[in-house]
Parts: sequence; C-alpha cells; structure tokens
Amino acid sequence: MANTGFTNYRSGLGNSAAYQVSGMPFVSGTISCADGDPYVRVGFPRVTSWVTFTNLDHSGRNLHVAFSQNGLTNQTAIFQIPPSASMAPLNLKVTEVWISGSSNCSVIAGLTGIEVRDINNESLSPSGSNYNWSGSVSARVG
Repeated sequence: MANTGFTNYRSGLGNSAAYQVSGMPFVSGTISCADGDPYVRVGFPRVTSWVTFTNLDHSGRNLHVAFSQNGLTNQTAIFQIPPSASMAPLNLKVTEVWISGSSNCSVIAGLTGIEVRDINNESLSPSGSNYNWSGSVSARVG
C-alpha cells in the first residue's frame, strides 16, 4: 500500500471537526482582578471552541475583557460585563483572555484538541512569539 502522507494527521485551526465535537471543559473558578495586579491573564491549555464570562461582583464593578494585554491596558479592544451578569458563550478560537475590574468573576470555556504550541502565527505576534494567538489584531498584540 502506498504512503498517502496522512499518517501524522492532527487537528489544526482550519479543521472544522475540532469545533464540531463537544469541548473539553475549562473552568477558572473565582478570580479577583480588582485589587493588586489590575490585569489578570487567563491562559488556556488548548485553543478554545467557545468561551463565556460571569461577573459575580456585587459591589458595582464591571468586568473588562480583552484578548490581549495591550487591548485591556489601552482600553481600545474590550467589552464589559455588568455586575451580577453573565453572557452567552462566544464561539472564539483563542488561547488567552485578559480581564480586569471585577472582584469576583469566572471564565468558562470549551477546549478543542488543538494545542497552543501547535499555533504558529508570528504575523499576529510582532514580539516574535509563536505561541500568542490571542485573536486581537487591532489591539496590537505583542
């Protein structure tokens, strides 16, 4: 039998099957990003299929969410979740999110089988890192 070249097949970003199956669960638990370090990075062990956020802060603080530290720091590429609120899952391929503002929030995601180290997207990471595919081009990643 001839070698067809498919012996080392692995999922990738463009592989639809990786997103059609149920995701592996990722739950952050309680995160406080209101005191001390104002920005918290939540890194995922694999590329997400979907992600959702819950702001459990009862003191009136919004949860700020971005897909890069620059987007969060510059407040140029963020969205906010009001206190005591959550949002519907977002179908996004990301490897990390950055959050701030809330004293009690959680991040829940469905993970694909695509490992973070398999992503080589240097064009989106000017710093030269091949492992940062946060998905926020306009936020000047890197």
